Amino acid sequence: MANPPQPSHGYPATLTPTQPDAPSPRPEKNLIPPPFLSPAAARFPPPRLQQEQIPSPSTRTPNLLSPANGVKTGSPIPHLSTPPGPPVFSSPLRPAAVPFRTSPATPQPVAISSSSSLPASSPPYYSNGSAELQHQVSDATEESFHLGKSPYVLFSADKVLKRKKQASVPSLGFGALVSPGREISAGPQVIQRDPHRCQNCGAYANLYCNILLGSGQWQCAICRNLNGSEGEYVATSKEELLNYPELSSPMVDYVQTGNKRPGFIPVGDIRISAPILLVIDECLDEPHLQHLQSSLHAFVDSLPPTTRIGIILYGRTVSVYDFSEESVASADMLPGDRSPTQDSLKSLIYGTGIYLSAIHASLPVIHTIFSSLRPYKLNLPEASRDRCLGTAVEVALGIIQGPSAEISRGIVKRSGGNSRIIVCAGGPNTYGPGSVPHSLSHPNYPHMEKSALKWMEHLGQEAHRQNTVVDILCAGTCPVRVPILQPLAKASGGVLILHDDFGEAFGVNLQRASTRAAGSHGLFEIRCSDDILITQVVGPGEESHTDAHETFKNDNSLSIQMLSIEETQSFALSMETKGDIKSDYVFFQFAIQYSNVYQADISRVITVRLPTVDSVSAYLESVQDDVAAVLIAKRTLLQAKNYSDAIDMRATIDERVKDIALKFGSQLPKSKLYRFPKELSVVPEHLFHLRRGPLLGSIVGHEDERSVLRNLFLNASFDLSLRMIAPRCLMHREGGTFEELPAYDLAMQSDAAVVLDHGTDVFIWLGAELAADEGKSAAALAACRTLAEELTESRFPAPRILAFKEGSSQARYFVSRLIPAHKDPPYEQEARFPQLRTLTQDQRIKLKSSFLHFDDPSLCEWMRGLKLVPPEPS
Repeated sequence: MANPPQPSHGYPATLTPTQPDAPSPRPEKNLIPPPFLSPAAARFPPPRLQQEQIPSPSTRTPNLLSPANGVKTGSPIPHLSTPPGPPVFSSPLRPAAVPFRTSPATPQPVAISSSSSLPASSPPYYSNGSAELQHQVSDATEESFHLGKSPYVLFSADKVLKRKKQASVPSLGFGALVSPGREISAGPQVIQRDPHRCQNCGAYANLYCNILLGSGQWQCAICRNLNGSEGEYVATSKEELLNYPELSSPMVDYVQTGNKRPGFIPVGDIRISAPILLVIDECLDEPHLQHLQSSLHAFVDSLPPTTRIGIILYGRTVSVYDFSEESVASADMLPGDRSPTQDSLKSLIYGTGIYLSAIHASLPVIHTIFSSLRPYKLNLPEASRDRCLGTAVEVALGIIQGPSAEISRGIVKRSGGNSRIIVCAGGPNTYGPGSVPHSLSHPNYPHMEKSALKWMEHLGQEAHRQNTVVDILCAGTCPVRVPILQPLAKASGGVLILHDDFGEAFGVNLQRASTRAAGSHGLFEIRCSDDILITQVVGPGEESHTDAHETFKNDNSLSIQMLSIEETQSFALSMETKGDIKSDYVFFQFAIQYSNVYQADISRVITVRLPTVDSVSAYLESVQDDVAAVLIAKRTLLQAKNYSDAIDMRATIDERVKDIALKFGSQLPKSKLYRFPKELSVVPEHLFHLRRGPLLGSIVGHEDERSVLRNLFLNASFDLSLRMIAPRCLMHREGGTFEELPAYDLAMQSDAAVVLDHGTDVFIWLGAELAADEGKSAAALAACRTLAEELTESRFPAPRILAFKEGSSQARYFVSRLIPAHKDPPYEQEARFPQLRTLTQDQRIKLKSSFLHFDDPSLCEWMRGLKLVPPEPS
C-alpha cells in the first residue's frame, strides 16, 4: 500500500542532530525615566532553475530566470519535516538550547532585477505539416512526476474509482491537501514571461496538454479546448517541447517583474521588510512582566537590522512610543475608551515623533523602553483590569497606514509583503470598543459579547484590507475570552496562541510569528476535470468574488481569496465524482497568484494527473492512510464548534469507522463481525487518537484551549495536522539513538526515556529506574531535548516542551495521550508493539505491574465494541 513517507511502527530509525545556532485632539506626551539596568524573512522556496537541459541552437529557448538575469538562488538547509523519515540520533550530546534559539537561516525569496535583460532568440518556426496531437508525457515521465507525494499537493488516494456508486463513500471520502506556501529545497522552475492559458476555461498550459507540433496549438487537459500559442510551441519533435518548463514539469512559477508599483525593489536595493508593531498589555503582575521583558529583549535582538518596528502599550490608555527620544522612554498617550479620531491620529502621524524605526537605528532606545515597563499597581484581580486591546490595534493600524516616518534615519519606507501586528496579551479586552464586561454574570453580557464579536471581526477585516496580519499571543493564568479575540486574528489572516507564561515558548513564537509570512494578495484557483466536483474547502481563506480575478468564457474554477500566504498553512479539499468516469485519467490544476516581498507577481501552477480504476482493491492499495485521516479529521473538527459538538463528533468518528469497514471490509464467516480493510490499517488508529486526544477528547483543561487548537488545526499544514492527531513516540537508546515506537503506553518502561511529539506539545518522560541514575538520566534528558528541538525547529506555533519523571503529577499529560494497550492480550501487544519481544520475562512482569487500572478502552477493545475486527498492523 502506498503511504506518505513515515517510518513503520516498531522499526528502529536514526537521527543525527545538527549543532545549535549559536482622545484629545493632541496626544499627551509622557516621559518615563529609564531604570537601571532569525529565522530568515520570507519563506517561499527559491526557484529551481532549469540548467540541466541545453537546447539545440535551432530550438526556441523559453525565457528562464538565471543568476545572470538577476535572480538570487540558493540551497536552503533542509528542514527536518514532521514527520521526518525514520530517525536515529547519534552524535555527541549537546546541552539544551539557549532560550529563543531561532531556526537556521533560509535563503531569501527570489529578488528580480527590474532592469535585467534576457536574451531573445527568434529561430525559424517549424512547419512539418503534422496535424497530429502529441502527448507530452510518457509513462516513465509520469512515474517520475507522480504527485501523490508532492510537497505541495497530497491526495488521499493516488487513483480514482470510475464508478460513482463505488466512489461515493462519504465515511472515507476523497480529497487533497494543498500547501501553496510550503518551502522545499528544490522549488518550482521559474518562467519570466506570460503563461499560455486556455481561452475557454482559463487553465494553464501544462505537461499533460496535447500539442500540434506544426502549428504550436495545444489542447487543454481540463476542458479539451484547442488553443493557440502564437507559434511558441512549434517544434519538430515533442522532445524539443521539453525545453519549456511548463511542458516538462508539474510545478512552475510564472514571475512578472514589471515595475508596476512604486514599492518595487530591484535586486541591488536592500530588502526592507514590512513593519512589525508590538501591542503590549501593561496590566501584568511582576513575575509575568519579568518573563515578558526577557522575551521582548531577545526578540528584538533576533530581528534583521533593517526591520522596522513600533511599540504600543495598552491598559486604560494607549501609549505609542516615540523613537526620536534616544535617552528616555517617551510615549504619546491616547484615550482607550473609544476609537481614535481622525484628528488625534493626524496629530500623531504628522507630528515630530517617530513611531516606526529600523532596528539598527533605534535598538538602544527599544531596549530602554522594554526595561522601563512597570508591573500593574492597583489591587485588582487580573480579569478585572481595564484593557483597551481593540483601541490599541486600531491605533497600530493607523500608524502602519499613515505617512509617519516615511524617511526614518535615512531609510526609505517601502512595503514588502504583509505588515504585522503582534499583540502580547495577559487578559481579556474589557475596556473600550470590542470589549466585554469583567464579569461573566453581567446582566447584559450576552448582548455585549455578540456586539464585541462583530466589532472584532470587522477590525480584522479592516486589517486584512490594509495588508496587515494581526497575531495574538496570550500568556498567563487569566482567561483571555478566546471567542472574543479569535475573530480579530482569523479575519486578518493571523493566529491566536495560548501559552502557560511569557517565557521560552512565548519568546520563540514571538520570533517565528514575526518572520513567517511570505506573500500577500493571494488568490487560489482550483480547476479539475468535468467528472470531479469540489464539495468543501477548509482553510485560511474565503470565496473570491468573480470581479476580483480574471474571467474566461467557461471558467468553472473555484477561487479562494487567501488571507495570507505562509508555509505553515494548507487547504483541505473534499471532492466527489459527478457520475461514472469514462476516461482513463482525471486532471487537477491548482494556481496560486500572490505578490512576494519584492513586489513581484508570482503565479504558481501545479498540475496533477491521477489514473482511474475499476478495481476497488486497486483503489484501496493507492489510499494514503495519513492524508485520508487528516482530511477526515478536518471535516470532523469543522463541526466541533464547542464541547457539546466535540462529544457528538466522537460518536461520528465511531460511525465513520464502522461504515468504512462495511463498505470496504469483509464479514467474518458465521459471524456478525466485519474485518477492517488491511489496506487502511493506519486510519482507525489515527481516528482513535483523534477522538481521545486534545482536539475532541477531555484532556485539555478549558474549552478555550480546545478552541484555539481547533482553529490552528483547521488551517495547519499536513505535517503539523498529522502530529496534532496522532502523536509520534521515540524511545531513547544507549549511544544516543532513538527507536520509533507506536504511541502505546507499553513504551512507559522504567529504564527508558521517551519523547512524545503531539504537534503543539512535546513531552519528555523519564522512567523511575533511569531517573535514579543521575548521570544516565542527565545524558538521556539532554539527548531528548536536542531531539525535541530538532523535530520542531521550524514549526509554528512552537510547541511547549515539558520534561518530567515517571509517577510525577505532570506525567498525566504524557499518559493520557498514549493508547492503553496494556489491557490487550499478550499476542496482540506483541503484534502491535514488537519491541516487547526484546524484553526479558522479568522486565515484562515489571512493566505490567506498573500500570494503574482505568476504564479507557484500548484500540482493539474500541474496535471490538464497534463489532469490528482490528486490521493487522502494517
